[in-house]
Amino acid sequence: MKSYLAAAIQMNSLPDLHKNLAQAEELIDLAVRRGAELVGLPENFSFLGDEQAKLNQAEEIAHESEKFLKTMAQRFQVTILGGGYPVPVGNGKVYNTALLLDPSGQEVARYEKVHLFDVNLPDGNTYRESSMVVAGLKMPPVYPTKELGNIGLSVCYDVRFPELYRQLSQMGAEVLFVPAAFTAHTGKDHWQVLLQARAIENTCYVIAPAQTGRHNPIRQSHGHAMIVDPWGVILADAGDTPGVAIAAIEPARIEQVRRQMPSLQHRVFV
Repeated sequence: MKSYLAAAIQMNSLPDLHKNLAQAEELIDLAVRRGAELVGLPENFSFLGDEQAKLNQAEEIAHESEKFLKTMAQRFQVTILGGGYPVPVGNGKVYNTALLLDPSGQEVARYEKVHLFDVNLPDGNTYRESSMVVAGLKMPPVYPTKELGNIGLSVCYDVRFPELYRQLSQMGAEVLFVPAAFTAHTGKDHWQVLLQARAIENTCYVIAPAQTGRHNPIRQSHGHAMIVDPWGVILADAGDTPGVAIAAIEPARIEQVRRQMPSLQHRVFV
């Protein structure tokens, strides 16, 4: 594993596939021009704001999203994560799918979100992701690379389930992706502290692309795409507007933290 720059992209996606892909391309270009070799897009990067419309267009969204990711990886010669888009499963529902591609545009890891966001929030909003999404049945993969380290996948609501990340660390993960569309209401209290906790307890880097702002009259995302180091230090924060959080991923830092705090070696219940 070498030292390199990673980018967590922050978007304000809307119920408009082609506008969203144009926005994503602009931000990927910005990240690459700033030196990023590993780029993550947030959950729902290609469509967000109208769930029924997303379901109705799921085949097109899935096809265009995958074609877009392959094109971006090849054009910019970077490893890229599409942090979540709908893939039809044939029964009127979809998987919420994250896809990782290498610089040749080859798919190297795929994850279907297992924890679905079915929550009644105090602000009056109700979310029932399971009404349209089928939960995945498999643990997220860890994709091993010589240059970028071992990359573990997850999506948004997964961040509240530490056992998933402990499994990823046991599988050798050094970099954890948490692409999200975190709600504004929960994000202000929980987003940062959850990301720091996942980084600290697993002594891994966390790369968390995010959605921000309003997507329709009732849905608003928290923003603050960020990169957190294995000690829990926030290295980059994109704030609350579309943009890019960029930071260095340093193998020496992982080694240092794991030497100073060897908690992964002290596990009793595994």
